[in-house]
Amino acid sequence: MFRTALRNVLAHKARLLMTVLAVMLGVAFVSGTLVFTNTLSEAYQKSSAKGFDQVDVAIQPETPEDSGDTVGKEQKLTQALLDKAAEIPGAGTTIGVVSGFTAIADKDGKLIGGGFQSQGANYWGKKDPRYPLSSGHAPQGTNEIAIDSETAKRAGYKVGDTVRLSVDGPVLTPTIVGIFTTDDGNVAAGGSLTLFDTATAQQLFDRVGEYDEIDVKAAVGTSQTALRSALDQVVPDEIASTTTGKQLADDQADQIASAMSGMKTALLVFAGIALFVGTFIIANTFTMLVAQRTKELALLRAVGASRRQVTRSVLLEAFVVGTVAAVAGLAAGVGIGAAMRSLVGSLGVVPDGPLVISPGTVATALIVGVLITMLAAWLPGRRAAKIPPVAAMSSVHAKATTKSLVVRNTLGSLLAGAGIAVVLYATTMSGSDGQAPMGIGAVLLILGVFVLTPLLSRPLIAAAAPVLRIFGVSGKLARQNSVRNPRRTAATASALMIGLTLITGMTVMAGSLQTSIDKMASSAIKADYVVSMANGNSLSPDVEKTLAGLDDVTDTSSLRNSPARIDGETEYLTGVNGAAIAKLTALTIDNGAFKVDGTRIVVDKDTAASHGWKAGSDFTVSYEDGKKQSLTVAGVYEGNEMINGIILDNATLSPHQTDTYDMQVMLKTAGGTSDATKDKLEKALGDNPAIQVQDKKDISEQISQMFTLMLNMLYGLLAMAVIVAVLGVINTLAMSVFERSQEIGMLRAIGLDRKGIKRMVRLESLVISLFGGVLGIGLGVFFGWAAGELIGSSMATYELVLPWARMGVFLLLAATVGVLAALWPARRAARLNMLAAIKSE
Repeated sequence: MFRTALRNVLAHKARLLMTVLAVMLGVAFVSGTLVFTNTLSEAYQKSSAKGFDQVDVAIQPETPEDSGDTVGKEQKLTQALLDKAAEIPGAGTTIGVVSGFTAIADKDGKLIGGGFQSQGANYWGKKDPRYPLSSGHAPQGTNEIAIDSETAKRAGYKVGDTVRLSVDGPVLTPTIVGIFTTDDGNVAAGGSLTLFDTATAQQLFDRVGEYDEIDVKAAVGTSQTALRSALDQVVPDEIASTTTGKQLADDQADQIASAMSGMKTALLVFAGIALFVGTFIIANTFTMLVAQRTKELALLRAVGASRRQVTRSVLLEAFVVGTVAAVAGLAAGVGIGAAMRSLVGSLGVVPDGPLVISPGTVATALIVGVLITMLAAWLPGRRAAKIPPVAAMSSVHAKATTKSLVVRNTLGSLLAGAGIAVVLYATTMSGSDGQAPMGIGAVLLILGVFVLTPLLSRPLIAAAAPVLRIFGVSGKLARQNSVRNPRRTAATASALMIGLTLITGMTVMAGSLQTSIDKMASSAIKADYVVSMANGNSLSPDVEKTLAGLDDVTDTSSLRNSPARIDGETEYLTGVNGAAIAKLTALTIDNGAFKVDGTRIVVDKDTAASHGWKAGSDFTVSYEDGKKQSLTVAGVYEGNEMINGIILDNATLSPHQTDTYDMQVMLKTAGGTSDATKDKLEKALGDNPAIQVQDKKDISEQISQMFTLMLNMLYGLLAMAVIVAVLGVINTLAMSVFERSQEIGMLRAIGLDRKGIKRMVRLESLVISLFGGVLGIGLGVFFGWAAGELIGSSMATYELVLPWARMGVFLLLAATVGVLAALWPARRAARLNMLAAIKSE
């Protein structure tokens, strides 16, 4: 039986090629993901470990938890504490660290690093061991900085150049006096690091006389543990905590591993989808191979082979195919991982490091490839072994029994019905509570539709009959061939259905969310412009003062956030310009009036409900400075994701804030929005690359770009599943042509020419692909609607938007898949020798 199985693999290697390719693509996706994420993880971990070479023990400030009426505030690390730490026995170099956001522009005025990885810090003394200078000298005074060598190379800067940068709004124009090298992970990820002298950094980052962290290097002969024990004696527990450099490196390595785990999981999910789609091809291929070898298997049974031996022979074939596919997929995956590593390396967004191919990656690739193939081939093998030898010899087995069809349709109906019921139930739930039921219902429904696909194929394909009649005999034959073996058609169409279900569902959700957020922005804001930092950081209060002083600006309001304690719970207060906020927002008032001045505040409906407030209610607030005040609810408004919470006047809030900063500034102008007005506002702010001035259209476009980027990434990841589905259509048609060789020969003999044969195969492929496309798009719309209902429970402006144009494109894609997949099988069918085909069995 072993020799027989190997002989069959070699005899049918052409027919098994598509199966090998399908499994290989899925395994390549899995192994490529593992190689890429492991390589990135190790590179970042090694880079971060180097960053702690100069830190044996770090002293970090404590932040007490909120309790009672007190808001927990981060403790301060003072110069006195640094001096005390430097004097203990075993302490070597002691460095005070100050850091914060610092945006630096390139020579074209554009932000380097996108803002999110743009950092600033202090250079300690005249020779900081953390940042070796490659040229120039240490920064001294407010007009000198040093920048990292990667930023200098990317932007073309050198010592002596003047640059434009910003910390919290106002533009600074210091001179580069030094360029240094660093292992900082943010720089490796494409960001920038700008260094000031310590006094300047403390002033810019609002840390005058204070530090964010104190790093202590152990003297020769002193261990990290001993140094930490000594520091614990002088560092008050309520002020700060101590951590060894090794622990910091380990913690950061864990954070990197956790971040990579999320990326790895997401990529593996899409790899799993591709493999799941591949199982349809494998099962279809082995089903057809077994059907074509029925007499051979029957003969084996007749000469003494048991059912178990027949099943094992089919599984052995699957094992050989899976092993070949897994090895090829692993090799391709290593290549994919290396290519992706090279790509991100050329972009300068990851540290240098070797390609990591772990034993776990190799084992996973081989196990996945072999296991998936054998599992998919088990059912066809078992079905073949159950056929009685005499029935097989006479091909009585060929059609499914009525009983089996009834069982299949009943099971499919139960699964689909249960899936629909669970999904509909999930839509009545709110937020995250409905996510698990929604996922379970979606899986049940997809399985149910898959099981029912043979039943659905006949009426849906019959609906295409009027169109197929246009193509005469070829069209009629194509329709009949499509429904001749409903199970085969179902398995082929289902592979494409799954990919299009996911693509359509995501497109419906993304389009609906984008429209809803656009609607929210336009309905909640009456301001002409919203000014904020490009990376979401805080703005200096000077920004609003500058804008308010412009002639064309009629109203401005900054938005400030501050923690407070109310009824023993932490709430965040939003400070605004009470006199102008009603002119800049369009919030719907449910109860009371929109009055924000003195001790009168407005609050969103959800917060009011949680505290039992209504218009006229009084409550006591404990601010972050510990002082208390009684406030009165003037009105209750409908909140949204852009504006919510407790809103009060800045004149009331600001005196109680430790650090006064603005999250954004809203403003109206006399002439409304225009390019000239926007240019004037940007020039007033010094053409600052870190600050964005946006009108409603800009906000809408920013949201649109975000969703477009997300969708394009998802389309790219799901493309693998679609490619595997295409291979499935090709494989099914090719094997079907081989199976029907005699029939095709007869058609040629009675007058159907080669063009007619080609047209027949192409139309058959087109019908099967469109059948899968219609099912996929229909399911995708249903899932998009259901997920939208779940989102709508927490987003008042959510509304379902069906992207008709894109759905048309998806249907066209399904048709294109059908046409392309049929090219080779149709050509092969047309070139069959008429007489040889008639004589074939």
